[in-house]
Amino acid sequence: MSAAPVGTREISRHAVRAELARVAFNRFCLTGFNQVTFADLSEAAGVSRSTFLRYFGTKEDVVLFVFDPVGDVIADALDAGGADQDDWARLRNALESAVTFLVRDVQELVTILGLIDETPALCARLREKQAEWRPGIVARLQETASSADGPAVIANVRVAAALECLWIVLGQWSASGGQEDLGTLLDSAFAAFSIPASRQSDAPL
Repeated sequence: MSAAPVGTREISRHAVRAELARVAFNRFCLTGFNQVTFADLSEAAGVSRSTFLRYFGTKEDVVLFVFDPVGDVIADALDAGGADQDDWARLRNALESAVTFLVRDVQELVTILGLIDETPALCARLREKQAEWRPGIVARLQETASSADGPAVIANVRVAAALECLWIVLGQWSASGGQEDLGTLLDSAFAAFSIPASRQSDAPL
């Protein structure tokens, strides 16, 4: 019986964070990320500064709130992937789940990505989040038969490359105003790591 109240509190906390992030993002878009203070954000949200800081420790985390679940989304999608696929194919499919999760409102995500792109502090924090997700994704990948017997460095490199593909693809998609097809962009990004069949015979032994 004790688990239910904890779950309720977590749902409530997430809802409050989502609303604070929404209000804050509107303020960032109107005024500019660097110009807005926590005092401004708390005033816009109608809460005290200390209350706002209880939910978000930095302005960067307010903007990047939407990306928080992405690592878990990718890892969970790996569990659902076909065991007969190789690691690269499973990572490609897992990223499909990630972009589906992120692109619930095209214009909103385009705006968020634009703000990130023009704000060095947001770019740096997003890189940190990407590094935080990687161990969990690598662990899931190594649980599969195709990865279990290989060196850990291989899984780490594959996951790092896949995450880099994700951000490059999202950047190009955002630059197009959300007009390009994300699935096609992901396919093109992953294909960049494939050796054309005509060249495989020329590869050194």
